[in-house]
Amino acid sequence: MRRALAGLAAVAAVAVVTACVKPGPTNSEPAKETRATTLGGFSDTAETVMGTLVGPPSARFLARIRNGKMGGVVLLGNGWLTRDTATTVTAELQRTACTRGEPLLVAVDQEGGLVRRLFWAPPTEAPAEMTGTAVAQEQATETAAALHSVGIDVDFAPVVDTPSSTHSFLGSRAFSRSRSRNAGMARAFVEGLQANGVAATAKHFPGLGLASGNTDHGRIVIGSAAWKVREGLLPFHSAIQAGVKLVMLSTAIYPNLDGEDRPAAFSPPIVHGLLRKQLGFQGVTVTDSLTAPAADRIPHTASRAMLAGSDLLIFGAESASERGYATLVADAPGSPRLEARLTQAAARIRALKAWLAAHSGATCS
Repeated sequence: MRRALAGLAAVAAVAVVTACVKPGPTNSEPAKETRATTLGGFSDTAETVMGTLVGPPSARFLARIRNGKMGGVVLLGNGWLTRDTATTVTAELQRTACTRGEPLLVAVDQEGGLVRRLFWAPPTEAPAEMTGTAVAQEQATETAAALHSVGIDVDFAPVVDTPSSTHSFLGSRAFSRSRSRNAGMARAFVEGLQANGVAATAKHFPGLGLASGNTDHGRIVIGSAAWKVREGLLPFHSAIQAGVKLVMLSTAIYPNLDGEDRPAAFSPPIVHGLLRKQLGFQGVTVTDSLTAPAADRIPHTASRAMLAGSDLLIFGAESASERGYATLVADAPGSPRLEARLTQAAARIRALKAWLAAHSGATCS
């Protein structure tokens, strides 16, 4: 365990300065994966791709892990993740990953209320029903214990968006319509999860409170003035000050933040300018689903998101995850800057894995 932890921490110390360029030619030379270490484990490319499971893993899925083609897994879908099934599945995933000498990130959306993949586990209240910061922290603490008990170490929660209307599609997924209240609730939920060894995720940056609909179901353009969007950043700033390990980037388009009308997960001004420089976030950026309509129509989807500053890529279907990995492998040899971005992103992800291992998370002994 100590060897695995030390190896992750050493590789995570690598830092690379990057910029955005177009992916290079994909047929000028044989595609190869970008490697960061000779210690085994997963390549830089694999670290950035999460496989997608909506049921117990197939032999093909396990072979992808064994062959080093994903560094993490997100568990999607409702109803199949009983306590016993979740425990069995995560154990099988990690046994397979450890044939490479490095554990996987295993993530789930466990917000409470409408989005609760583990139906038997906390949060027992929807975010909008939590009456104060003490309740939010208690719910998060209990959630962390439940996730830990079945081998899950990343929660894609909390939602820290601030709806502008009672008609927002977010409904009870948001804590409230008050930015200041949401800032306090965000901090409490993040602290409750992370004090108990589960990495929290503030989402959906830079905010979906002004969105007309769900980005999973359509191409959403938030045409509000930049100052109006920025007002909603207070809860994200609070989560970052609390040390949140991940920030999820939305796939909505913000024309007044990015004049090229790129979704946030593909926008250097939003990721580098707003999140990294202005808010000072240093952790892992994770995309919302790259199979969302606004993202899926972008050529070289995975490479474009990576070049823009997205570190960890998630997809709504396993076939899309496979394509995303293949795109990165094909594009990287023709683009030194993409290779550099993969190295940078993988270093952040390995640092997260090292933090989890130091907090009783998965290791390979």
